[in-house]
Amino acid sequence: MATNYEPAIARLQAADPLLAPVIVAVGACELAPTGHSFATLADAIVSQQISIQAAAAIGLRLEAAVGGTITPATLLATPDEALRAAGLSGQKVRYLRDLAVYGTTEAFAQLPEQGDEAAIAALTAVKGVGRWTAEIYLMFALGRLDILPADDLGLRYAVQQLYGHAAPPPAKAVRALGELWCPYRSVAAWYLWRARRLPGVLSATG
Repeated sequence: MATNYEPAIARLQAADPLLAPVIVAVGACELAPTGHSFATLADAIVSQQISIQAAAAIGLRLEAAVGGTITPATLLATPDEALRAAGLSGQKVRYLRDLAVYGTTEAFAQLPEQGDEAAIAALTAVKGVGRWTAEIYLMFALGRLDILPADDLGLRYAVQQLYGHAAPPPAKAVRALGELWCPYRSVAAWYLWRARRLPGVLSATG
């Protein structure tokens, strides 16, 4: 069922006069959570520090290498050589194997029932999963509404442009600004990301 973002939008527009016209310019919120999925987390590790295009290509080769569906069982059953041949570094192979072990546990199954910080702590305990990856998973897979990936460079660039900073502000400053957006920081972040794709939106309102 689609999320109703109208309460979030009304709250953000009332709380932040600079963000309000950005929301109008961007239009309806299209943040659509994909649901709890091991494959989504595996893709997040595959995508680290490479381009979107490279990640997509490796993801397709990885699916072929494991027999079509990326699951803990198929990953653990696939030899390292086959994973490396798909384009993964040795480090990412190790990360995916650690993730696969975690994916077989009850803790992973219960992740959607955990609070935000507890879920982030559980995910970041897995090798290769940093706080940014965990926050993105909570936003885009689990549909958590009050997550702010303050370390994200694209988000920091958007904040710089809209709020008149001389340079991308540090994560601490983004978190401080984000207090305005509680309890809908995920929605605010989505609008700022989307606005960067639309020429002139951030500069016209900032």
